[in-house]
Amino acid sequence: MAAPAQPKKIVAPTVSQINAEFVTQLACKYWAPHIKKKSPFDIKVIEDIYEKEIVKSRFAIRKIMLLEFSQYLENYLWMNYSPEMSSKAYLMSICCMVNEKFRENVPAWEEVDLIRSQVQQLISLPMWMGLQPARLELELKKTPKLRKFWNLIKKNDEKMDPETREQAYQERRFLSQLIQKFISVLKSVPLSEPVTMDKVHYCERFIELMIDLEALLPTRRWFNTILDDSHLLVHCYLSSLVRREEDGHLFSQLLDMLKFYTGFEINDQTGNALTENEMTTIHYDRITSLQRAAFAHFPELYDFALSNVAEVDTRESLVKFFGPLSSNTLHQVASYLCLLPTLPKNADTSFDKEFLLELLVSRHERRISQIEQLNQMPLYPTEKIIWDENIVPTEYYSGEGCLALPKLNLQFLTLHDYLLRNFNLFRLESTYEIRQDIEDSVSRMKPWQSEYGGVVFGGWARMAQPIVAFTVVEVAKPNIGENWPTRVRADVTINLNVRDHIKDEWEGLRKHDVCFLITVRPTKPYGTKFDRRRPFIEQVGLVYVRGCEIQGMLDDKGRVIEDGPEPRPNLRGESRTFRVFLDPNQYQQDMTNTIQNGAEDVYDTFNIIMRRKPKENNFKAVLETIRNLMNTDCVVPDWLHDIILGYGDPSSAHYSKMPNQITTLDFNDTFLSIEHLKASFPGHNVKVTVDDPALQIPPFRITFPIRSGKGKKRKDADGEDDDTEEARTLIVEPHVIPNRGPYPYNQPKRNTIQFTHTQIEAIRAGMQPGLTMVVGPPGTGKTDVAVQIISNIYHNFPEQRTLIVTHSNQALNQLFEKIMALDIDERHLLRLGHGEEELETEKDFSRYGRVNYVLARRIELLEEVKRLQKSLGVPGDASYTCETAGYFFLYQVMSRWEEYISKVKNKGSTSLDVTEISTFFPFHEYFANAPQPIFKGRSYEEDMEIAEGCFRHIKKIFTQLEEFRASELLRSGLDRSKYLLVKEAKIIAMTCTHAALKRHDLVKLGFKYDNILMEEAAQILEIETFIPLLLQNPQDGFSRLKRWIMIGDHHQLPPVIKNMAFQKYSNMEQSLFTRFVRVGVPTVDLDAQGRARASLCNLYNWRYKNLGNLPHVQLLPEFSTANAGLLYDFQLINVEDFQGVGESEPNPYFYQNLGEAEYVVALFMYMCLLGYPADKISILTTYNGQKHLIRDIINRRCGNNPLIGRPSKVTTVDRFQGQQNDYILLSLVRTRAVGHLRDVRRLVVAMSRARLGLYIFARVSLFQNCFELTPAFSQLTARPLHLHIIPAEPFPTTRKNGERPPHEVQIVKNMPQMANYVYNMYLHFIRTTHHYHQTFLQLPPAMVEEGEEIPSQETELEIEEEAMAAPVDSLSSPADASCSQESPASQPDASSSQAESTPDQTAMTPSPTEAIPAVCEETVASAGPAAALAEATSPQDATPALEETK
Repeated sequence: MAAPAQPKKIVAPTVSQINAEFVTQLACKYWAPHIKKKSPFDIKVIEDIYEKEIVKSRFAIRKIMLLEFSQYLENYLWMNYSPEMSSKAYLMSICCMVNEKFRENVPAWEEVDLIRSQVQQLISLPMWMGLQPARLELELKKTPKLRKFWNLIKKNDEKMDPETREQAYQERRFLSQLIQKFISVLKSVPLSEPVTMDKVHYCERFIELMIDLEALLPTRRWFNTILDDSHLLVHCYLSSLVRREEDGHLFSQLLDMLKFYTGFEINDQTGNALTENEMTTIHYDRITSLQRAAFAHFPELYDFALSNVAEVDTRESLVKFFGPLSSNTLHQVASYLCLLPTLPKNADTSFDKEFLLELLVSRHERRISQIEQLNQMPLYPTEKIIWDENIVPTEYYSGEGCLALPKLNLQFLTLHDYLLRNFNLFRLESTYEIRQDIEDSVSRMKPWQSEYGGVVFGGWARMAQPIVAFTVVEVAKPNIGENWPTRVRADVTINLNVRDHIKDEWEGLRKHDVCFLITVRPTKPYGTKFDRRRPFIEQVGLVYVRGCEIQGMLDDKGRVIEDGPEPRPNLRGESRTFRVFLDPNQYQQDMTNTIQNGAEDVYDTFNIIMRRKPKENNFKAVLETIRNLMNTDCVVPDWLHDIILGYGDPSSAHYSKMPNQITTLDFNDTFLSIEHLKASFPGHNVKVTVDDPALQIPPFRITFPIRSGKGKKRKDADGEDDDTEEARTLIVEPHVIPNRGPYPYNQPKRNTIQFTHTQIEAIRAGMQPGLTMVVGPPGTGKTDVAVQIISNIYHNFPEQRTLIVTHSNQALNQLFEKIMALDIDERHLLRLGHGEEELETEKDFSRYGRVNYVLARRIELLEEVKRLQKSLGVPGDASYTCETAGYFFLYQVMSRWEEYISKVKNKGSTSLDVTEISTFFPFHEYFANAPQPIFKGRSYEEDMEIAEGCFRHIKKIFTQLEEFRASELLRSGLDRSKYLLVKEAKIIAMTCTHAALKRHDLVKLGFKYDNILMEEAAQILEIETFIPLLLQNPQDGFSRLKRWIMIGDHHQLPPVIKNMAFQKYSNMEQSLFTRFVRVGVPTVDLDAQGRARASLCNLYNWRYKNLGNLPHVQLLPEFSTANAGLLYDFQLINVEDFQGVGESEPNPYFYQNLGEAEYVVALFMYMCLLGYPADKISILTTYNGQKHLIRDIINRRCGNNPLIGRPSKVTTVDRFQGQQNDYILLSLVRTRAVGHLRDVRRLVVAMSRARLGLYIFARVSLFQNCFELTPAFSQLTARPLHLHIIPAEPFPTTRKNGERPPHEVQIVKNMPQMANYVYNMYLHFIRTTHHYHQTFLQLPPAMVEEGEEIPSQETELEIEEEAMAAPVDSLSSPADASCSQESPASQPDASSSQAESTPDQTAMTPSPTEAIPAVCEETVASAGPAAALAEATSPQDATPALEETK
């Protein structure tokens, strides 16, 4: 297999190169946003730029990047465009800029409706003018209602003036003519002579356009017939380009996709999916119409005409019957079927025979159904797919070429199409990660060719082992109707002569873990070095890759060791054998290839087995889940079906349009007071059913006016006002929660949050049936809203079950912690999947944790029954089981209660005596341990309610015991946990990944639920959002799902897709939430944030509709107080090149910037020295490389020093989404190109993580020019670009934010100055501590040369500087992390070496000789105080050393 050539990475120009360009000079004259006096618009400028810059450079990406980045499109082309001025250069310039924006994945325009209407003119019914008349007649006959529209079109055409009509005809025939032009270009491609790649790329792009038009119903409806009539596919399959192995490879793949979509199983006119029976009927109709034509007009085809369909519908038999016919006869057959125009008498056809034969055969041959194709597909990728860059591109994908990948658009043809595109993309995205793992593991093993031609491994890998023996042990018979075995099992033996912890990892492989079997046949001799930049396959000689699934490890007797609670047997020796399942489909294909083509048996060749990390290895289970879904009748609720496919009215599932709206809802503890309720419904009249203000206390039931669509037409003019008045009236009924018992814990937990009116609208929508979408900007209380919705559904509909799905375990834990604070019985909560161990509570909500809870609770309650039995003086053992307790309640407790009620209630007309309630009460002794007195004796009603509350308390004990009775009957933990899941739990939570993995098991158990709530919905992959809708079997053919609540923020980061091609080209990063927003589904936008200072909120609130601040953001002292020691609450700090270097890139996309990293750490240390708690500061960056560099510097600078500490987190912006901290230090890294911060969503996340202070380190000249970032950067650049500090102001300060400080403000010009300042500040800090003097006596003599001047901050510091120079140098000079950038693994931490050298000091405050204050030499030397330090290595010397860290 030929290894693909490594593609080139596009290098962005640097700022200095940008400034030197002719384009930049023009921009500064005509359109740059920061230039005040611009020259007037000149069309010649556009012509010149197009000719001299774009065409002359052959459309070089670098030139186009410069133009686009200078805002040429927004500020010059678009704003000055008019049809009168239009020219080829003008239009092509706009096209180039728009294409560049799409390549960069930046939105190009907002006017989508304008574009839609223009495209509609090209693709609609009138385009059928391009059909040949006979075919047009046939199509209109098939769909009679279209003839009416066609006649209308003809009438309208007659009314047009000739010029307009001519233009209309041109538009309608545009695509037909384009197809003909393409066919002529395609035919000009020779079979073997050289061909220009421009021509090949044009052909590829054209097929991509055809696929896009076919894959959308509104365009497909009319275009599919035009495409069929042009016979484009036949021309393509017979073309020379398909036969050119290298140049035509991508073209062939795209062609297969187009063929798939042209024959897609859908009715083009109605949009309904076609069943297998309907597809068979269509096929039979085609064959019989061909047979009829043959019988009537072609005697030579009688045999064909009289045969049965199954005998003649294969390619072989069709070629046998039609192959001998002449070209003219074939043309006549085709014209009878309306496929070609009629051949005039005595004329010869202009088509060649090969084309005519292929046209008839390809149209009438039997096709395998889509679902059969899918079921025969192997799930594991093989070497052919893994290294095919047309479908699994490398990380260098630039957005330039097209790829043979499906795209996730706004609309899909059918649910099958929707699932299939997601299936393919999910499979290929996993393949990309598998490729990285294989390349990493196999290259670490260093396979070389031995002297005797075999394989010898010169290295080792943690995740891969050489195979000692491999045998296939079972090939089971196929199921009826299938041709692949039901299962194939094999034994793999490896020798685990490795460290114990790695051996444990291999032995710990569990059932269903996926491994890969690899064959390498290296050709390189022993000792050859591996070069990561060269193609991988030819270096290691990789031949085959096959996937397998672990069944288990074998014991000494050859039996599989099952996973379970019992301890695993200890096996002797190093040899271990694993039983694995192979993919039956793949095995069948390989064996067929071996038998039919004489190929070698793949399964005799494997010599490496590779495992993967369990977290990244669930792809096969998800793919199986999607495939199972496609094999079942997916029952999506009717009210959701069209919205999921992207059609129909996007607001049709909103609660206001649902037929089953609920009029009266109990809002439970949502409102804190009647005033809060009134404020929550602005514009509504609130009518309270009780007039006494003392009784107007929550909880409230609200009756809403339901406006059905039917009554609107009958509204008369007079009644209109009454109707609107009525429509705005809410009837509010306060009600009292029945007394639950006399104990303090009986009191319900209550909500304490004063929700805003938009949050209340979100809660109301979530309680109503239908689809609810809540957009929650940062800090707007998304989780609180989610928890309140869950609580309200739980109380309003106690019989319903709610499923909670989130993207991360962390979000699930936050939700659970808040749910537990509300009035929800914990026996109804259940958490599935791993991650429950992270819950910050002693309670265990996992399946087995809940089983243990039920068993423990059962014992507690039976103890209570025993106490009750004793208090009533009843003999026997009523508390033996739940069953005996039930009888005790029925015969002893109920009888006493009924007798009591008859005494205190049925008094006839006599006045009721309060004392009797207490006197006759039968359970005094039982409630003796409750707060006394139980009865207040104030009023009959009050005491009666207390008595009933006591009985409710008792009754609840027996109700719970009745529910727990099943756990007595079910003996195993597994059965009990299944019962809890299916019957007991009312609120079940899991991550979307768990749902995708376990769907099969849940459906099999009979899992049921009525409502779904999804948190972080904008971060979940489209398919992982869809699967949770189908975790249950339909009831009578219908889904029982009533509510779907999605809470997320599409303005923040989307799901993580590692491969840029799937992310950009296939749009795989689009979540279902984002797609719904784009389609126009109504959303509730939360509009008040309570996380950050108002000034910080302004940096990102421009991205949202009316995002304001909650009152406490202005009122609380922490928000109104300034940040101590810093003049501003946020600042953008410009960082220039350090030692001539800005960003560096030791590995692809592994960006680092030493200057920024040092500056960030210096500011962190400065803040800690002022007294800021280190855990209140987080350091964020936009790249992994910089994250590792900063962590490295923190390790060296701060060590484990208690005076400074470590930041709460050092991580990337993407990883920190959903989290927050008081102070954020942010490094933007890049100095050449803006990079992925151009994605505004990443900018929003970066700007919204800080509560009180945000300090950004960046190359300002680069970022301020970026059009997409302007709203934030215009605010940032309005403040000084040098850091302003107030060193004399300790933390915390009393200074108000924005006030002028009483202390002196110092301006830091650059990083070395700041680093030096912190260095001196630390020394001063140490000097002023008590222990400093003891330490000082032990310091070695000074190493500063005599006569050398030391610029000092204060006189006292001079001695200290001299004393410090030597030890600092000796401990943390040239080996310092930030200078050498060496990885922490390769060098011991400086602080630990110090601990070894001076054990007597370790218990004291750290001496200044520890690693902390040391700044790398060039930093200090350039600033002055430690000028004696040696000259350091440059930061470039060691960047590759960080590969290991990566």
